[in-house]
Amino acid sequence: MADAKDDIVLSIRGMSKSFGRNRVLDHINLDVKRGTVMGLMGENGAGKSTMMKCLFGTYQKDEGKIYLNGKEISFSGPKDALENGIAMVHQELNQCLERNVIDNLFLGRYPTTSGIVDEGSMKKKASELFRKLGMTVNLTQPMRNMSVSQRQMCEIAKAISYNSQVIVLDEPTSSLTVQEVDKLFEMMRMLKEQGIALIYISHKMDEIFEICDEISVLRDGNLVMTKPSKETNMNELIAAMVGRSLESRFPPVDNTPGETILSVQHLSTKYAPYLQDVSFDVKEGEIFGLYGLVGAGRTELLETIFGVRTRAAGRVYFKNRLMNFNSAKEAIEHGFAMITEERKANGLFLKCDLTFNTTIANLKQYKTGLALSDPKMVKATNKEIKIMHTKCMGPDDMISSLSGGNQQKVIFGKWLEREPQVFMMDEPTRGIDVGAKYEIYELIINMAKQGKTVIVVSSEMPEILGITNRIGVMSNGHLSGIVNTKETNQEELLRLSAKYL
Repeated sequence: MADAKDDIVLSIRGMSKSFGRNRVLDHINLDVKRGTVMGLMGENGAGKSTMMKCLFGTYQKDEGKIYLNGKEISFSGPKDALENGIAMVHQELNQCLERNVIDNLFLGRYPTTSGIVDEGSMKKKASELFRKLGMTVNLTQPMRNMSVSQRQMCEIAKAISYNSQVIVLDEPTSSLTVQEVDKLFEMMRMLKEQGIALIYISHKMDEIFEICDEISVLRDGNLVMTKPSKETNMNELIAAMVGRSLESRFPPVDNTPGETILSVQHLSTKYAPYLQDVSFDVKEGEIFGLYGLVGAGRTELLETIFGVRTRAAGRVYFKNRLMNFNSAKEAIEHGFAMITEERKANGLFLKCDLTFNTTIANLKQYKTGLALSDPKMVKATNKEIKIMHTKCMGPDDMISSLSGGNQQKVIFGKWLEREPQVFMMDEPTRGIDVGAKYEIYELIINMAKQGKTVIVVSSEMPEILGITNRIGVMSNGHLSGIVNTKETNQEELLRLSAKYL
């Protein structure tokens, strides 16, 4: 009989990491078995990303050892880890968008013949890889022309192409359709059969239980639980993550919408992906959800209303005044705010601190005479840190040092400083843990109670049904229907989302 240790491909022993006075990891012990999926869960700021960065050599751990196949390892960086059998697919994609799929797949390891890049070999290997994975991809198109979900699938294929023994997937389904999630899970099961170990970082409970063999939970830098997925349940996981039980996933939606305040009439866009004759009204103090498959036009609709996408036709009225914005600046000046889907690409200034990121959209409010007042800006930042329960050391922390969920809280705080009348949110809880999600939901519902008009795009069916008053369903650039949340169900939303396919 084989020793149980033979099944362990990756072993972390006594890993600790601190940033100044802040201890982020406290003597972590974790074993990952060959041919299994280990689910890694925890609130934002619990230490998941830091642990992975220590594993990949992006950060140097303060204490502890890492073993791969029983041999102690210490990587100098992600490239070193990749070349030695450990790969990671990040939630925030970092790709060369002007280059094509093939170039991104072989970046840093171009095959050459007599010193010349062998493009034929690259194309052949890429075609074989995607065929093996059952993925249909235009290999010669620039990555910029692909959807976030397509780019994410390409990144997963790249990780697989390194013949990795361990693949870390960080929130891999955050931008995938239901069908694409099914395809991803097929790929993961295929990799398991080949003896590859996967570490699956996610906040989506249903997926964790569907695909993971074991589940480990981090809380405040400590590993507080590791169990086979069949021996635990959602309530136990939530209690382990947040240190308390959540009675319900969603707060009660007890706002009372007023009269129609925002009217979108026959909106169409000039450039692809196209919106086609979209019309709907939203009431004062209403939470209006937008659901649909990835690529249905939800993001494009918000961007067109906000003035960052060119209209071909149509009008937007707010309080019976024409609001056909031609720029985000115009929209902001008229009381509109928007949280974008990709926070790192167009929601944050990553080289700046929390104070800069919190106050940048409202600088006129922090002036003393003609000059900006640092005390006023710091005071405003501290206020939003307190309101949003942002985990940080203080206003002068670099925004890049925060977890994804806490970065999202800073973005919320930035817009709340402007006290917007219409708040549009594109996947506002993407990559956020269950405890922080609840806080965001409470914030959205309280804004609606105060008379703010909220439009929320979400790909998560339970979320869109859990926090809205009405839901508009997009399908291939069309608004295929509007339903009252209390009177609809998942089946109707799926049917409407497929209406124009």
